[in-house]
Amino acid sequence: MDQLLAMRAFARVVEAGSFTRAADSLDVPNATMSKLVQELEAHLGARLLQRTTRRVTVTPEGQEYYAKATRILRDLEDIDTSFNVARGNPRGHLRIDVGGLPAREVLIPLLPDFVARYPDIRIDLGVADRAVDLISDNVDCVIRGGPLDNSSLIARSIGEAPMITCATPAYLKQFGVPAYPEELKNGHRLIGYLSPQNGRAMPFRFERDGERSEIKVEHRIGVNESNAHLAACLAGLGIVQTFAYAANPAIRDGALVEILKKWRPPAYPFHVVYPQNRHVTHRLRVFIDWLLACFPAALHAATRPARAESRTER
Repeated sequence: MDQLLAMRAFARVVEAGSFTRAADSLDVPNATMSKLVQELEAHLGARLLQRTTRRVTVTPEGQEYYAKATRILRDLEDIDTSFNVARGNPRGHLRIDVGGLPAREVLIPLLPDFVARYPDIRIDLGVADRAVDLISDNVDCVIRGGPLDNSSLIARSIGEAPMITCATPAYLKQFGVPAYPEELKNGHRLIGYLSPQNGRAMPFRFERDGERSEIKVEHRIGVNESNAHLAACLAGLGIVQTFAYAANPAIRDGALVEILKKWRPPAYPFHVVYPQNRHVTHRLRVFIDWLLACFPAALHAATRPARAESRTER
């Protein structure tokens, strides 16, 4: 038995809550994962997990062993990290989760710089507007916008994204251009962004002279993914509030028009989030430091209008 591999396999099953998810995270067959845990239990002479067709639960002996095993695994990773730091070349596998529009418009355009700096770090990028469980999904960190409500996670601010309200010229020609936020209640069609947490449409938010307000109007169309949300607006289905960095290219091209400019929505905060009780590896540390250095400026650089000479050249 490879005891170290068996310890890692057992720890992942505990964290993931199932053999299948643990096997996927370690990229090994499900049967191999089960065999490793069985061999570990036989070696220890103790039942670590109770298995049923629906769930896996940890026995009291399993909880005690998990606490001790994870300390050993962290110590081993510390040893590896110290050598990597000494050689200046962080290496290994980094799993990152990020929403659709921030991935396409901000993070992915920045990544060539990170890859060039740290060629020995392999990145798996999960892209979806959904909440992930960092422990059970074996994710090192997530990049998320909006308010944070999980105190068991560590969150570092990585900037704020300007927001705008917009629609297509054809929509505005048909339904009129609202002069005040309250006019959105009078026959306008709103495209709601559905929260990944609860499925409810986010209210339209406005800010002027330090005063904030919300408009809650029943949406005509609801979308739960940020790229599709913007695409619905481009299709002329109604008015959206979205990130300025995502909409500005279409505004420059005339495909979208910003409205209610005097009542722009409040800026949208972004954070990089990672588990409080998980060891921060060298590769994760350099990624977070890199994000802190480049992500805030990128959120604003992507929103700058094109220069007049650039538009003429096109």
